[in-house]
Amino acid sequence: MVRLTDEIQNEINKVILGKEKAVRKVLMAILAQGHVLLEDVPGTGKTTLANAFAKTLGLMNKRVQFTSDTLPSDIIGFSVFDNATGELKYQSGAIMTNLLLADEINRTSSKTQSALLEAMEEYQVTVDGVTHTLPSPFVVLATQNPVGSAGTQLLPSAQLDRFLIKMSIGYPDRENQIALMKDRHQGNPLDNCHAVTDAEGIEGLIREAMAVHVAEEIYDYITALAEESRNNAYVVLGVSPRGALALCKAAKAAAYLEGRDYVIPGDVQEIFTDVCAHRIVLSSKARLHEYTAEKITSEILQKVKVPDTREFTVK
Repeated sequence: MVRLTDEIQNEINKVILGKEKAVRKVLMAILAQGHVLLEDVPGTGKTTLANAFAKTLGLMNKRVQFTSDTLPSDIIGFSVFDNATGELKYQSGAIMTNLLLADEINRTSSKTQSALLEAMEEYQVTVDGVTHTLPSPFVVLATQNPVGSAGTQLLPSAQLDRFLIKMSIGYPDRENQIALMKDRHQGNPLDNCHAVTDAEGIEGLIREAMAVHVAEEIYDYITALAEESRNNAYVVLGVSPRGALALCKAAKAAAYLEGRDYVIPGDVQEIFTDVCAHRIVLSSKARLHEYTAEKITSEILQKVKVPDTREFTVK
């Protein structure tokens, strides 16, 4: 019997050719109730990937194309005076959806970017002192071009910390590039992408994924990785407590996608860089020696002792 998570990945892999690992990581983030930041040069399929997920998961979705003049009210909504009742009436923004595609999020102002902070962390928005709960599930799939591109600006660290994972799709290999051109010649593969579940089905998968068992040794391992990042000579700010929690939730989702009901060190290692690299702030010393956050996370994985799993993987 094919699991629902496999059906989801198979459907999306029809659209995004040769990027099975990227598809798996996005699904993992959704099951961990997290948000995804896709960073890549234009034309690599970031928006197509987000649209494929929205269609396959059967979720209500909206898209915001961020520009320099996008306002916070475009995202979270605003209040207008209702003459009939004599009261302020809330007009929802793009945020009132299950899956928000925030396209080129680094092309808008910091003020507009910060409008997402409350929504991404607390799954609610506050307008004129009134709090409005977001639909469930709620996921932000944001895309951004590299900072070197014209008209872009860095996301603040506080907002980067809200994204469960930051990842890159990358260019397709030669074989899949040819297959992609042939597929597009016949039409848009998104037209043949079908929903295999809905919001209720996704919530069920999330509950199952978050019920995956985490042994004390795994908690200790995650803590040791976070502490090592904070003590690194090339790091100004290491993995935060929110980052350690995100790593734990992502490891649960990774184990669930493998069909296990318990986490092993390999689950943590698989997603450590995707979850933690964008949360690390490097020192000037690191930049001088051309160290990257990805290189540091790789060294941390090699340095921290891996727990012996023989005693706790069997339940």
